[in-house]
Amino acid sequence: MKIEINVDAEISDTQIKVSCSRLTPEIEKLLAMLRILDRKLTAAKDGEIYLLDVGEIIFLEAVDRKTFVYTKEEIYESDFKLYELEQQLAECGFFRASKSCLVQLKYIKSLKADINRKIRVTLENGEQLMVSRQYADALKKRLGVK
Repeated sequence: MKIEINVDAEISDTQIKVSCSRLTPEIEKLLAMLRILDRKLTAAKDGEIYLLDVGEIIFLEAVDRKTFVYTKEEIYESDFKLYELEQQLAECGFFRASKSCLVQLKYIKSLKADINRKIRVTLENGEQLMVSRQYADALKKRLGVK
């Protein structure tokens, strides 16, 4: 793979150009990562690929080695692993709630203490998630809750 960078003060808008003999899964993953920088995430549903606005994603969940993306209206599947999405979405307000779940903080409606120092989170869409005790203190700190 050859990478070429052209720095030119005359250019007003950044442009990324990919030249290849064929579109491989690696190149598709690279393009998906670039879209996240533009606050877009690619996810699939019913054989179609969708460009989702990261701000509309309520939470992400890993189940049986698959990663699901939940919005207010739909459920999609992502090719990314949850840990990859965690790294890419951390600056977009996402928080690791458990080993298998990332939640967008702005969609948290309420918190309730549960057994064993866990926290039950209710989201704006009515969905309830458990924050494991491993991440409970960090969530409280991030939200400014004592």
